[in-house]
Amino acid sequence: MEYNVTLIPGDGIGPEIVREARKVLDKVADKYGHKFNYKEVLMGGCSIDAYGVPLTDEALATAKASDAVLLGAVGGRVGVDSWYNLPPNLRPEAGLLSIRKGLELFANLRPAYLYSELKGACPLKEEVADKGFDMVIVRELTGGLYFGERSTKEVNGVVTAVDTLKYDENEIRRIAIKAFEIAMKRNKHIISVDKANVLDTSRLWRKIVAEVAKDYPEVTVEDMLVDNCAMQLVKDPAQFDVVLTENMFGDILSDEASMITGSIGMLSSASLGAGKLGLYEPSHGAAPDIAGQDKANPIATILSAAMMLRYSFDLDKEADMVEAAVKQVIAEGYRTVDIMAEGMKLVSTTEMGDLIAERV
Repeated sequence: MEYNVTLIPGDGIGPEIVREARKVLDKVADKYGHKFNYKEVLMGGCSIDAYGVPLTDEALATAKASDAVLLGAVGGRVGVDSWYNLPPNLRPEAGLLSIRKGLELFANLRPAYLYSELKGACPLKEEVADKGFDMVIVRELTGGLYFGERSTKEVNGVVTAVDTLKYDENEIRRIAIKAFEIAMKRNKHIISVDKANVLDTSRLWRKIVAEVAKDYPEVTVEDMLVDNCAMQLVKDPAQFDVVLTENMFGDILSDEASMITGSIGMLSSASLGAGKLGLYEPSHGAAPDIAGQDKANPIATILSAAMMLRYSFDLDKEADMVEAAVKQVIAEGYRTVDIMAEGMKLVSTTEMGDLIAERV
């Protein structure tokens, strides 16, 4: 099979980690007879430096014309010439918002997996960490409180701020369908998280999820209130497979889930739309303090590439192989500096990419 991939190395450590992910993808292509055609574009601070904007129309058009987009990281530069001295609409992260909007990406996927070899970094009790966990949080990305009408004004002499939480049935249905499709590729278990005891939007959310569930009889569905979910993530994370939730709840819960893994440098993510086109990126930032030093951990980006294989290309076997290669390298004791522990073998960004590619 042949696929067109837009690469966005971005800023900081972005070019280094994207390089290693491409190395692994090339090994997959060689082994399984695929062809990945890459086209590289600028986004973020490097685009600001080159063109004065964080994302050009041409770069967005290239991304739209591809089968998937793989992103490194954007932003990070501070100081006198910081990109953050610019207006908000011209800062690096504005490019990320623009590409998500331009590609009509409404579903954010954040996996959280605890490698047994890294459970010592998990902040949970030993008996909880020993059980392990492997979940993915499916977060609605373009609706809810973050995108509702808002205002700050004086009312009867009192400064008053208002944010509006709104969802319609179509927004809920499309993210629910995406979650059920993902559950069918995993353990066929969804916990749908809401606040239906208080919010009308959550009661509609629960109703629509129940309707969609009828089309997926193989998937077990449970409803859970968001406050209980926050507690259960630290009490018994092993119970979760697919967590489906709205924008703000997902924002908070996905950060909580990433924390209990012990290392954000290991976490991938994806943003998907109605079709197969998706944007894949590591959950961590640009880390400008170590950029260009061959110290960055490329595993999150490599796992993001595995998600690309699975969700945009339907190459489940190849995705499994990449994930297994990562597990093998970790099991063999190889570590980049961010996850280094006594008795392990310290390797560089490049060496880590080589090791994983060799085991694909």
